[in-house]
Amino acid sequence: MVAPGSVGSRLGAVFPFLLVLVDLQYEGAECGVNADVEKHLELGKKLLAAGQLADALSQFHAAVDGDPDNYIAYYRRATVFLAMGKSKAALPDLTKVIALKMDFTAARLQRGHLLLKQGKLDEAEDDFKKVLKSNPSEQEEKEAESQLVKADEMQRLRSQALDAFDGADYTAAITFLDKILEVCVWDAELRELRAECFIKEGEPRKAISDLKAASKLKSDNTEAFYKISTLYYQLGDHELSLSEVRECLKLDQDHKRCFAHYKQVKKLNKLIESAEELIRDGRYTDATSKYESVMKTEPSVAEYTVRSKERICHCFSKDEKPVEAIRICSEVLQMEPDNVNALKDRAEAYLIEEMYDEAIQDYEAAQEHNENDQQIREGLEKAQRLLKQSQKRDYYKILGVKRNAKKQEIIKAYRKLALQWHPDNFQNEEEKKKAEKKFIDIAAAKEVLSDPEMRKKFDDGEDPLDAESQQGGGGNPFHRSWNSWQGFNPFSSGGPFRFKFHFN
Repeated sequence: MVAPGSVGSRLGAVFPFLLVLVDLQYEGAECGVNADVEKHLELGKKLLAAGQLADALSQFHAAVDGDPDNYIAYYRRATVFLAMGKSKAALPDLTKVIALKMDFTAARLQRGHLLLKQGKLDEAEDDFKKVLKSNPSEQEEKEAESQLVKADEMQRLRSQALDAFDGADYTAAITFLDKILEVCVWDAELRELRAECFIKEGEPRKAISDLKAASKLKSDNTEAFYKISTLYYQLGDHELSLSEVRECLKLDQDHKRCFAHYKQVKKLNKLIESAEELIRDGRYTDATSKYESVMKTEPSVAEYTVRSKERICHCFSKDEKPVEAIRICSEVLQMEPDNVNALKDRAEAYLIEEMYDEAIQDYEAAQEHNENDQQIREGLEKAQRLLKQSQKRDYYKILGVKRNAKKQEIIKAYRKLALQWHPDNFQNEEEKKKAEKKFIDIAAAKEVLSDPEMRKKFDDGEDPLDAESQQGGGGNPFHRSWNSWQGFNPFSSGGPFRFKFHFN
């Protein structure tokens, strides 16, 4: 009796006739088994029942070595192989059992099961028919009849699948193949055929899945590895493409197509790795050049053009080249409207160009596709603050400089405007008051933008001189009369005037 939950019980649920193994009585006289072989068989049987498969396998190996004509030893070893998922190893043992004992219906029935799973339908049918002719038990007869009907159905479906494929009706072929492969799960050729159908139907990832299975089911399947590599390459996954083509060359280092493809993928992979390293180092101009080389190296695969432009867009944005970034990011988004990376990078470029409405639109579009991205959320909040800030006083506009202007540019612009709007330049009282206000704003802009900490606050959407945006602040120190600025020298770094302007 087989205990519930034991290896025999679990195997029996999948392969009903394997229960014969556990209950087989030792037939020493018939098999001519010596004492040592008997010991290995009994110990292996106990280990198998206990689920200790590796140890059981060792015992059955020893039994086979001790008596190469012992069909029970082969059958039990086949059972362990099946329990370990090694059907390829089990099949020769089952064949040996049948050769040694032609009327062993359990072994023939089990071999029929394996042949059916492998898609060897004619051989499977032959086994099931012979089971029916060999005086089987009621249960064996019922199982053989059932499997014979199933094998006949698979023959019909395979014929329909091949006809559909030859007629270029790939959708119908896939439907037939789906049904067959539910039964013939280990048929490498049918999986390769379905992969071809998926390729024709524009579903490369499904094709890859079938080809990967085929590469494991068929030994030295260089063709499968080559196809997997080329499909990954077409999808733009150069790293996986390189990995798969290497597997092909491991099997056959002289494989012409794999070697040619390997050289192309390796060259492309090296360029991309180099470009990404340059980006990590902040060398955006050099990285841009590398990605331009990527597009020249592989102009026929659109995916590499899109990915390269996406990274160039990123480089321009990070390198604070907003005009170029907006142009190339927009090209990417024409091809891929939902490209979150391009949306984020273009939004950053829009911020530099003070196009806050456009930046907000891009961040909101990106957030729709990735609502948990903190960078998007922070960018959107910043864009909204800057838009609100732009409706008040904008220090960059006051000085007439870009948001990415260097400190030297800020000081230069300030000096020019301070000289132009110095109140001493104006005699008319109304013009003088206007100049005073303008001069105060210019001085405030210089104060904020030339101080790194204050500038950062302003760039984040907070005016460091606005009492409303400063919690507990004491008001704007620049909101005072012109008299308080008497003696201010716009051409010094601080301190009292060293000279007074005099104009004719």
